[in-house]
Amino acid sequence: MIGGLQNISKIPELKKRILFTLLMLAVYRVVSHIPTPGIDAAALSAFFKSRGDTLFGLIDMFSGGALGQMSVVALGIMPYISASIILELLTVVVPYLEKLKKEGEQGRKKIIQYTRYGTVVLSMIQGFGIAIGIESMVVGQNPVVPVGGWGFRVLAAITLTAGTAFLMWLGEQITERGIGNGISLIIFAGIVARLPEAMLGVIQTMGAPGQLGPFGILVLLAFMVAVVGFIVLVERGQRRIPVQYAKRVVGRRMYGGQTTHLPLKINTAGVIPPIFASSIIMFPATIANFMDVKQFPWLQTVVSFLSPGHIVYELIFVAFVIFFCYFYTAVHFNPVDVADNMKKYGGFVPGIRPGKNTADYIDRVLTRVTFFGALYVSAVCVLPQILIYQLHVPFYFGGTALLIVVGVAMDTSNQIEAHMLTRHYEGFMRKGLVKAR
Repeated sequence: MIGGLQNISKIPELKKRILFTLLMLAVYRVVSHIPTPGIDAAALSAFFKSRGDTLFGLIDMFSGGALGQMSVVALGIMPYISASIILELLTVVVPYLEKLKKEGEQGRKKIIQYTRYGTVVLSMIQGFGIAIGIESMVVGQNPVVPVGGWGFRVLAAITLTAGTAFLMWLGEQITERGIGNGISLIIFAGIVARLPEAMLGVIQTMGAPGQLGPFGILVLLAFMVAVVGFIVLVERGQRRIPVQYAKRVVGRRMYGGQTTHLPLKINTAGVIPPIFASSIIMFPATIANFMDVKQFPWLQTVVSFLSPGHIVYELIFVAFVIFFCYFYTAVHFNPVDVADNMKKYGGFVPGIRPGKNTADYIDRVLTRVTFFGALYVSAVCVLPQILIYQLHVPFYFGGTALLIVVGVAMDTSNQIEAHMLTRHYEGFMRKGLVKAR
């Protein structure tokens, strides 16, 4: 590890990229503490502490606590992610977008442009909705918005939209001039930024009645390391389908004849399924915060059943995760296109006829792999919730956050590894080099 860090300093371009990335992330953390005008920060913070199990808590986690402070970047980068997912889903049903996706670099730039427009629209809608919502919030005798009205709503919507647009620009700059995926690193920084505070809280409660002692903390740390190792193992896991390319003569040269493989990741959908599942399940509890629950007793029952830690919540959550794993994989990976491309270049799976039979075979294998991937994602997301809500263990990282942190760390280390190996330096890790995902 030390030798790998020393090799980084020997590559000026890589060193500049890493320093630029760290600088941009520092700018993001500074901006996340600039409050939106017209907000009582103390009252808002007290409100969010009591609403951690709702959709507000989920968004606050991805924004690194910025929503709890109602900073100018309170919406975080979630509108950009939502716009990206919407555009990707629309490419399946809109022929024009599907054509753009196949046009290479120019089509990709056009889709990114549409994603930016969609981000601004979603940010305006969400910002305006949040402004209206927090106007009605009262903590004790203190209103969260001392002076409301249309002036505050418009100002808050414009401010939050500008903050999201700034984060979108910041992420694109990191991707272009830094190292790693900028959008993912911003989410990564927001989640990790809250780790010192959580660790300090665990240390302060150590030894208190009903809390973990020193031995319990060590067991918890060992468990966290084991979970992280399990995530890394599965995220690297692949089901490799052998592919043979026939020999063909072009001019005076002979091409093909080699044997390769088609890698199918166990977790093709990534962290999208748990994010979607959490958002849908937490929606009723979020709506209940703006209603008088005493007038609707049935709503209180629904909210209690759909609260993290309840058996009904966990079962519905697992069902949604499995559904979205299959749904997003079907959108993201098309076996028919893969089989057609293989046939076009003379490739075939040994023992399988090219064309439709190959597409059906890939689809069957992908269906089985996705099932195990969905169970893996469900287990990683549900296990921390059981520890937190059933066993009352101070486990900081939820399953979704843990998947994001480990996945982004692996992607970034892979890119650092690639920069070093292309310049004939020994890799970032001397033993057990990080393989491409």
